[in-house]
Amino acid sequence: MRSVRIRILVGLLVLAVAGVGAWQLMPARHGQVKTIIVGTTDSVTSLDPAGAYDAGSWALFSSVYQSLLTFEPGGTTPVPDAARSCGFVGTDLRTYRCELRDGLTFAGGKAVTAEDVKYSFDRVKKIDSPVGPASLLDTLSSVSASGRTVTFRLSSPDATFPFKVATGAGSIVDPATYPADKLRTDNGADGSGPYTLTSFTKGKKAVLAPNSHYEGAVQDKGGPVEVRYYADPDALNRAWQARKVDVATDQLPPKVLAALNPSDPRQRVSEADSSETRNLYLNTRPGKPLHDPRVRQAVAWLIDRGQLAATVYDGTVDPLYSLVPTGITGHTASFFDSYPKVDPAKARRLLTEAGVSLPVRFTYGYGKGGSAAQEAAEIKRQLEASGLFQVTLKGYPWADFQKQWASGKLDAYAVGWVADFPDPDTFGGPLVGTHGTMNTGYSSKTVDRLIRSSQRYADRSQAVNDIGDLQQTLAHDVPVIPLWQAKQYVVTSEDVGGGQYLSDGTGVFRLWRLTNL
Repeated sequence: MRSVRIRILVGLLVLAVAGVGAWQLMPARHGQVKTIIVGTTDSVTSLDPAGAYDAGSWALFSSVYQSLLTFEPGGTTPVPDAARSCGFVGTDLRTYRCELRDGLTFAGGKAVTAEDVKYSFDRVKKIDSPVGPASLLDTLSSVSASGRTVTFRLSSPDATFPFKVATGAGSIVDPATYPADKLRTDNGADGSGPYTLTSFTKGKKAVLAPNSHYEGAVQDKGGPVEVRYYADPDALNRAWQARKVDVATDQLPPKVLAALNPSDPRQRVSEADSSETRNLYLNTRPGKPLHDPRVRQAVAWLIDRGQLAATVYDGTVDPLYSLVPTGITGHTASFFDSYPKVDPAKARRLLTEAGVSLPVRFTYGYGKGGSAAQEAAEIKRQLEASGLFQVTLKGYPWADFQKQWASGKLDAYAVGWVADFPDPDTFGGPLVGTHGTMNTGYSSKTVDRLIRSSQRYADRSQAVNDIGDLQQTLAHDVPVIPLWQAKQYVVTSEDVGGGQYLSDGTGVFRLWRLTNL
């Protein structure tokens, strides 16, 4: 989730600041159970699964809504949730069938049917929101329902389809409250997930209570949770220091992260590898200043990832040289192989061959918040130091930023990406496919073919050649420049456990694993 799921977004899961005094939180209460307060800088752009493809929204979806499949903590293979069982029919990977569990109900008590599942997938495709997840379901041709059975027919073999069903794009909604042809726009959410959304204030908080009607993969539904949304990392940091939150996640300032003291007894810290990445996207449309691939290659010769990671992020992220990050099947270092060091002379030669006027002028857009402004300033400095480019920076509130890139108006823009699921395919079609969510105008028959070819393999290790060729093609065409890969950090107060299970790169935000100790 992500822009996207951007399932969209965006920085590091984080942790604590040294020097916090003894914890004396006055607990909010749900009956006699203390409500756990979670703080984050992620934002919820929509409560409707058809209208959001970003990390903040999908984090909430995984608690409020239910999909046919889900991921267990640390798992890489989807397991049944709303479904009793799922599997491909035959060997051509073009028909996928699920049987619903018995006794499923929405939070209000209405029974969940196979028709509801069909309706939910159909409306995502029909509404086709420019900031929604329809592009993730690009191989889905049709859905049918009969009794407790749901059958998906695919336009081409797609071994990754079960992964997609397990994401926020597969959230099951109630047809009575979600229109078939437009987004629901109120502050309500009616799902069948482990939690019910009892109240929501956009940009402020979401209040969640355990769903007594839930039946699915989650065994322990947990206790009440309140998620509070902060405008920026500094605001979250102030809340953490003031003991206004029990859990800090995504994201505290890099300097706070770098100064983490794991031995501090007043906090519980979990650190893990992450498949979260951040990329610089370049608008390839005719008439745009970065249309010529040689101009984009020149940009690639000037980006110093190590400097970016050290100065803007205090070493809390790692330089990334490929669209597919370290730890995901098929990872290569294609951009390092093609652009091993900063070389202004090679960049100048490419621009001379392209016949463009120097300096090349373009606008760089970014979503306000986190370290995005500092990152943009550092990239501007690197490009302008060569004398070859002149960059105008423009920041937007997150929702406006999404609309700007979705409309194709930006020349260049950096976006974080949280993997929808632990497979290289989540970095393919959604980011660089012809109908991908990043909307750079890039369309390559070679890339689309490699994406389709890689989806044919049920054994994902057999897809590595296609994934490798895909990354090499992108290093040549440069519609995107990988910047960095994050680690995941979650910090909780000393009296809250389960932070290590909250998020693990599968796209599921396990609020129900948080416990009062």
